Amino acid sequence: MSDFTADAIGDLTGRRVVITGANSGLGLQTAVGLARKGAEVVLACRNGQRGREAEQKVRSLAGTERVEARTLDLASLASVRDFAAGLSGPVHILVNNAGVMATPKSTTADGFELQFGTNHLGHFALTGLLLPNLHEAGSARVVTLSSLAHKRGRIDFDDLQSERGYRRWRAYGQSKIANLYFMVELDRRARAAGWDLTSVAAHPGLANTNLTAGMQAPAVLDVFGGFFRLMGQSDADGALPTLYAATSEDVRGGDYYGPSGPGETRGAPRLVAPVPRVLDRDIAARLWNRSVELTGVDYAALQPAG
Repeated sequence: MSDFTADAIGDLTGRRVVITGANSGLGLQTAVGLARKGAEVVLACRNGQRGREAEQKVRSLAGTERVEARTLDLASLASVRDFAAGLSGPVHILVNNAGVMATPKSTTADGFELQFGTNHLGHFALTGLLLPNLHEAGSARVVTLSSLAHKRGRIDFDDLQSERGYRRWRAYGQSKIANLYFMVELDRRARAAGWDLTSVAAHPGLANTNLTAGMQAPAVLDVFGGFFRLMGQSDADGALPTLYAATSEDVRGGDYYGPSGPGETRGAPRLVAPVPRVLDRDIAARLWNRSVELTGVDYAALQPAG
């Protein structure tokens, strides 16, 4: 993987891709990389105007008209349901990319803590509602983005919504390790159901994106902005682990990809290891069941074969 670039991606003609948070940063770069190789790309963006602007940008950079922006707000289950209901036809690759980081205390439209609700529950609901589209594709792949911050994350089942005390980085870490529990459990359940659905994850290391915009604290932004400019890689390079996870024939279900450099902060993509507790099947199953209860999305189509 040390020499992998976006140019190494094979022909994706006939493949349809959905990317959340595709109007900027990693999502936009992922969209450009896949569209250039012939994929039909759906940009799932919270802001309609920014989505339309991103659509024109991807079309221009990729030299294709097979790009469409659709509105999706992962902080609203109604929006997630509307998006899924309006999307007909196969989805070969779903990239669960969108996210918020270290935001002030806030809740989603459904009353969930904003980071857990957006980063995990929104994508959990979206993936479950798009199961018919993924199954229609015949062979499908789901790529869920996590973060280095997952290493300090733990699932607090007694306070998933941080109601007993909100600490923004703790909440962010919980949401990012939840992404990995979801990825692993989705892979297990897809295998048990006999589906040709590959569930994997990726992280960008330190990448210069606008993810810090949600912090709404100028002093914090100054520190983080300077740190990311000094230590981070470009958003194009940060998207390479995602592009590899989404397209490489070497990828296997349950894999996790990140940068190969020191501390996984930058560099070409490679297979990396999450913290060991991500492999705790009891926690993964418990989080899955709780997510079903919270979102009302039951993944009924994904039942064990036989």
